Amino acid sequence: MSADPNGDADARHRSRMARKKAVVDAGIARATVERGVLLVLTGNGKGKSSSAFGMAARALGHGMKVGVVQFVKGAGSTGEETFFRRFSEVEYHVMGSGFTWETQNREQDVAAARAAWAMAVTLLRNPEIGLVVLDELNIVLGLGYLTPDEVLPDILARPVHQHVVATGRNAPQSLIDAADTVTEMRDIKHAYRAGIKAQPGIEL
Repeated sequence: MSADPNGDADARHRSRMARKKAVVDAGIARATVERGVLLVLTGNGKGKSSSAFGMAARALGHGMKVGVVQFVKGAGSTGEETFFRRFSEVEYHVMGSGFTWETQNREQDVAAARAAWAMAVTLLRNPEIGLVVLDELNIVLGLGYLTPDEVLPDILARPVHQHVVATGRNAPQSLIDAADTVTEMRDIKHAYRAGIKAQPGIEL
């Protein structure tokens, strides 16, 4: 009588998953530190801000207060702004002048970035806010409107249990080095290059 091939496969699967569970459980047991984390979402791919606002929704689900400062963005309303302004637990500040190729005014863009950072500092110093989203901060750092030396001290001096998410392509190395979690979004394919305009609920 031949052996049951499915039974063998099931046994191998159970064995692999048991070994994997032991590794995962050991890793969880070692992770005992409780404090706020700095996350950096960068890269040329789509989804950096979307990920940050997903975390904002998750934070609200846990009863946390959320602060949002949007750098660069500001010329038009977005779905996330419309949605999150419904919640009294969210401080939402759109502080940009619009995309740099639209404004074509470096002095204005620098002033907007500095005003946005001043607002960010008030959130970073508020222990009642559990999550601060600094949307497109990496962009203004990359353009030199702000420098890492200006922003990192306030980020690192925030309340111990406050989380911070900084989004935008071209995150500077010093911010990456300071971060607890860094994710790089890679652009493989985008509808825009096929002539499809930005869609409400997807890009807007």
